[in-house]
Amino acid sequence: MFLDRLFGRTGSRAAAEALYDTAVAQARSVTFYRDFGVPDTVDGRFDMLVLHVFMILHRLKREGEAGRRTGQALFDRMFDDMDRSLREMGVGDLSVGKHVKRMGEAFYGRVKSYDAAVDASSADGGVELADAIARNVFGVDGEGAARPSDAVLGALASYVLASIRALDGEPAADLLDGRAVYAALPALSVEPDDASGAGGD
Repeated sequence: MFLDRLFGRTGSRAAAEALYDTAVAQARSVTFYRDFGVPDTVDGRFDMLVLHVFMILHRLKREGEAGRRTGQALFDRMFDDMDRSLREMGVGDLSVGKHVKRMGEAFYGRVKSYDAAVDASSADGGVELADAIARNVFGVDGEGAARPSDAVLGALASYVLASIRALDGEPAADLLDGRAVYAALPALSVEPDDASGAGGD
């Protein structure tokens, strides 16, 4: 496309744009907030987005330099959006950089904990991943935060692992061209526990 070439939206940048749109759409699925009790707050939505971007980054690690470029472009796209969103929320120019820096640190901490938990899942069946989701998405280490039920955490952990398997099954060309497919949204047969707040890593 002429306009894509004119504005540099080619290759890894164009792929990252499409991958980011897919991650945002999935992270905003009402199922997570209505059925699983994910806090429908700025923090809760940020953490669901981090979780879905992590799944794509986890897959891109297998694709060498092309995967690294696309992953970096995806990270850059996400944090450009964070910067824009903060400004739209009224955060002043002098504070935006500090907020984005804290969000970046939170992102890296969460990705590190999710990576370790996914690596451990073949041995523990997703227990560590469920704990990581409890900490990061539900803030169970935070003051006043209640731990969701094992059913909620288990279903979310299973969804993440199923999505990683689905992404692992995609051809590299599809990912590098901006096409990502997550697993079907999880279903829950019991009421989620009350959960709120935000925590870390």
